[in-house]
Amino acid sequence: MSKTIALSGTKNGVISVTKINEPYGDGSGTVASIGISLNGQADNPEWKVHIPLDNLDEVIKALQELK
Repeated sequence: MSKTIALSGTKNGVISVTKINEPYGDGSGTVASIGISLNGQADNPEWKVHIPLDNLDEVIKALQELK
């Protein structure tokens, strides 16, 4: 699963959201990878964060509270 979202306030920027299985090698936990690319290259973001799926519900709740 992967999704690309236009980054508000930029001409070409995107936010990429991807599910990555075993990102750190065999047996490592699945993560949600969120990347920011100012030049529109979703596969090569300048910034990214990996959130373990076990933490995803809590992170989503915290983001919704910011809104």
